[in-house]
Amino acid sequence: MRPYDPLAAPVDPVTALSRIAWLLERRRESTYRVEAFRKAAHAAADIGPDALAQRASTGTLTEIRGIGKTTAAVIGAAVDGDLPNYLAELQDSASPAPDGVGADLYAAIRGDLHAHTNWSDGGAPLPEMVSAAQASGHEWMAITDHSPRLTVANGLSVERLQDQIELIGKLNRQSDNEFRILCGIEVDILDDGSLDQTDEMLDRLDIVTASVHSKLRMEAGPMTDRMVAAASDPRVHVLGHCTGRRVVTGRGHRPPSTFDAEAVFTACAKHGTAVEINSRPERVDPPDDLIELARNLGCLFAIDSDAHAPGQLEFKALGAERAAEHGIEADRIVTTWPIDRVLAWAVG
Repeated sequence: MRPYDPLAAPVDPVTALSRIAWLLERRRESTYRVEAFRKAAHAAADIGPDALAQRASTGTLTEIRGIGKTTAAVIGAAVDGDLPNYLAELQDSASPAPDGVGADLYAAIRGDLHAHTNWSDGGAPLPEMVSAAQASGHEWMAITDHSPRLTVANGLSVERLQDQIELIGKLNRQSDNEFRILCGIEVDILDDGSLDQTDEMLDRLDIVTASVHSKLRMEAGPMTDRMVAAASDPRVHVLGHCTGRRVVTGRGHRPPSTFDAEAVFTACAKHGTAVEINSRPERVDPPDDLIELARNLGCLFAIDSDAHAPGQLEFKALGAERAAEHGIEADRIVTTWPIDRVLAWAVG
């Protein structure tokens, strides 16, 4: 995954504001600051380039709802054909890419099999996530919003998923064929191991990442059966954040689920289901010992961001470091593969 392409003047004001938002996310700045730039980008897009230039010339940008002093300065510089200082400073800041262990593996990553948009519980529209992925050096990405049962995350009904598939098809047709968006889902693994979406819709998708989100404290035996069933399902490509743990302290902490990991990973290896190395810093899932077990059992892996915002796509730096530390070769990591190989693997 090559470093993102910095913007140079001239730059469209909406693009400049959107890029600032995801660069702030990359640095894990406050949500309030990030959203200020994202809202300003939406406001600027709504008013249109001619009215925006007129407002900039008369110094009345801040009269537009959603645009403040800082975001107005960004717009003004962009309208004048200059690279906004705020954007330039962020682009010059250190990249999150590892410079030691994991650097080569991170550079080899081509895509992502677990990313969310504001169709479910993500913070940005689908085109904005795609734009950030391209700028970050991705060649492809799967959009994997949540399935219906996860109502707290605004999971997609059959009808909404159909609409999203149509949008992705439209965006792919409009692209220059250098970037591919894959239709996907993060589907809930239900209590009996079945999947939270209709067979018809699952069959229409390019990628299915399956995860447990409920009854995480289920007894080990039933949890093992549940996960083995999902990992063995020919429609499932990736087993997401397998233990469900959260390693942050306080109320955010959550212990890992208990299950027979050898049985689950044996099923993954047998059926070609990739074990996700989830790169979110609060997850670090699977734990080190389970990564080693999956490696020894011959599993494929997917280094995924589980991004819920554009700047989080580069969380994969953490996953690359962990994979490298455990001696996992790039060829066993499906997110380093070119798109043709990914699609061939996905259809089995």
